[in-house]
This record gives sequence, structure tokens and C-alpha cells, in this order.
Amino acid sequence: MRITSIRLDRLSVPLDPPFPAAWDPQPRRTFAATVVRVETDEGVVGVGSGDTMDGFEAFQHLFLGADPLAIARHVRTLETIDFHAGRFWPLEVALWDIAGQVAGLPVATLLGGATDAIPAYASCGMLLPADERAAAALRLRDEGFKALKIRVDAKRLEEGLAAVVATREAVGATMAIMVDLNQGWRMAGDRAPSLDPPAARAIAARLAELDVLWVEEPLAGTDIRGLAELRASAPGIRIAGGEMTRTFTELLAAVEADAFDVHQPDVVLAGGMLRGRTLGEVALARNRWYSPHTWTNGIGLLANLHVAAAVGGGPFLEYPYDPPGWTPERRDFMLAEPVRPGPDGVLRVPSTPGIGLVLDDAALRRYAA
Repeated sequence: MRITSIRLDRLSVPLDPPFPAAWDPQPRRTFAATVVRVETDEGVVGVGSGDTMDGFEAFQHLFLGADPLAIARHVRTLETIDFHAGRFWPLEVALWDIAGQVAGLPVATLLGGATDAIPAYASCGMLLPADERAAAALRLRDEGFKALKIRVDAKRLEEGLAAVVATREAVGATMAIMVDLNQGWRMAGDRAPSLDPPAARAIAARLAELDVLWVEEPLAGTDIRGLAELRASAPGIRIAGGEMTRTFTELLAAVEADAFDVHQPDVVLAGGMLRGRTLGEVALARNRWYSPHTWTNGIGLLANLHVAAAVGGGPFLEYPYDPPGWTPERRDFMLAEPVRPGPDGVLRVPSTPGIGLVLDDAALRRYAA
């Protein structure tokens, strides 16, 4: 089998009303996605998505004519490109999709098959007043979710902590609560400094009193020593991070430094599926958690679900969901059916071979950028 072409469908769906993501300087009026389709001379087509794939056209000749099943070789090629250009890991997702179809198995089974289901946590993206966030949490619980994540803006700390307090009072012990401080990285042009360790430590202590399961990205992602020291000095709460870590070597360095209780590299943004699987195995072997970040679209969500299920990650998997601002229909506009957990709040690996998705061809035409 040989790769005959690599197609990039660049899409953009208008958001009306706009979505005020907590980490964005301005509300989002559009949501962009790039769908990668790898075509082969045997008619098998693999699909991936996640990062923008900007600039990939200059490097696609490194893959054309090659065996799509030689995934380890392609991963090493992608790592050399990553040094010079962008994060092109959606290509690897498409290659695994091909491998699963050829084998007649879900990718999670190919990669290990430790489980076929992981409970989802509703990853909320908006900053809401305390009473609104608590009411939203109750609605999520009614939908079957056993956990949710609340964004807290460090510049509006007391408002954010009030939302956590109100949510805990509303749900009691019936839901796990995570908190994301979004200090690990910055949107382009945002030069604001991250929290320093004493400030992060004080916030972590307050969150521990509210029985928060983990605090995510409390410091700059490059501050491995600070994260390790924070983790060692923050009893009662776990430290999570690593979602956008650039290289596999850096991911392993975080494990060796014991910087995180919860390792979160997103396989479509940080290191890919093969390396994500290895990182997950190493983290679990060290008695740490592996729960990937998944805030891209339904294709990226499925890719992370396959890898996390393959190694037995968890105890929860991120599910971007904060209605009415962020819904499965908005997030997965390129799919024939949005990815949803079951009524019990559990995400299940699709039983179909490959990644297990069906594109909406009409949506690809309608939202072509």
C-alpha cells in the first residue's frame, strides 16, 4: 500500500452568538478546523484533525509514495518537521485510521486495548457568575456527567473561586470538580506573565479545601522545577498539565521531574498518538494519571479517546462541553454525528475499524474556508 495524496480541507464555521472562551482575548466569532485525508492506492482513506496544519504543503512530499502503515517512521519524520515548522500530528491520526481499517479493528485495540470506555468530564470553557456556574453544574449532573472542569481567570481570582464554592455547595459529593488556571501557555500576542509559585501554591491550598480533584496548568508549562515543587508542597490536590508540551523528550522530562500527578498531552497537538501512548504507559507505571487534553473537535477527541483507552487512562477524559455557548454540534460540525457520551456520562470507543468517524460531506462543502 502507498500514500497517493494528502488532502487538507480548511473549514470555518461562524459562531452566532460568539463563544467567550476563558482563554481568548475576544469572544470567538468563528471556529476553524482542518480535516486531513490520506488517500492510498488501495482505496483506504484515513482521516485526522486537530491542529491547523498551516505550512504542511511544503513537507507532504516526505510522505507521498510511502507505506502508510510505517507509522513509527512517519512519526520520526513528523518530529523533524516539528522542529522547523508546525505541529502536524493530525496526519498521524489519519495514518492510524488507515491502520485500523486495514486490520479491521478500532485503533484503541491496536494500541493496547486496556479498556473500551472512559467516564467523561464536562470541560466548561466560559467564565460564568457563581450562581450560573452552579446551576449549569446541576444540569450537567442531570445529563449523566460525574465530573466537570471550571475555568478560573487568575486576574479575576475571587470571582472564579466563588464559582467553585457555589458549584461544590450545589453538587455536594456527587460530582468531581477540576479547576483550570490556564497558566501553561499563552495565546499569540498575550504577553501577560504567568502566576509565580507562591501565588499558585496559595490558590491550590484554597482549592484543596473545596475537595477539587486537580488544578490544571497552575504555572508556565516550561517551569518544570516550579511545577515539581508545587506538586510536592500541595497536599490534598493533584497538579495537572502538559497539554501543549512540544516534544516527547520534554514530556518524559516532566515525568522524570515528577512535575504532574496528571499528565495531559493532547495527541493532536503535543507529540502525537504513538508518543502519547508511550507517555501514558510510563505515567501509569509511575502510579500517575494519564488524561489527555482534548479541546479541538470531535476528530481530535476521538484520537485522544483511542490512546487513553488503549493504555487504561483516566479516571476521566476531557469532553469540551459548556452549553449553550459550546455544544457538540458546534464542536463537531464536520462530522455526520457529533461525539457524545452515553446517558451514564461515559465515552465509549467506537467499535468500527479505525478511528470510527463519518465526515459530513455537505458540511465540508458548506464551511470550506
